[in-house]
Amino acid sequence: MGSSVFDWKTIEEKPTKVGSVRKFFQEPTATLDELECHVTMLNPGQTPHEPHKHPDEELVIIKEGTVEVLNGGELKQVGPGSVIFQAANQLHSIKNIGQTPAIYHVVKWNSPGMLKGKSR
Repeated sequence: MGSSVFDWKTIEEKPTKVGSVRKFFQEPTATLDELECHVTMLNPGQTPHEPHKHPDEELVIIKEGTVEVLNGGELKQVGPGSVIFQAANQLHSIKNIGQTPAIYHVVKWNSPGMLKGKSR
């Protein structure tokens, strides 16, 4: 993937059982085996999955709402403008604890060699 612009209005919003998702990209770049960005809308009281871990690192940027995250073995509550870094192989989760939908951007990456033997 080269330099690109992704217009929010052109990215299809797909419903999920806990809200919706907009998948912006999931492609190799000049320096990464894979760079992924998606935006999740999480309904109040919902979590997209149970606590889990994976070898890739990720950033979560809260756009709207209030979430509770498991990060570094602790539960923390954060709101709009907050940035969460989930380190590789660390147990983590996110839950919407507010009364309105929570919307957050997720940026994940796989450094060279990380995808070998891993299915997408």
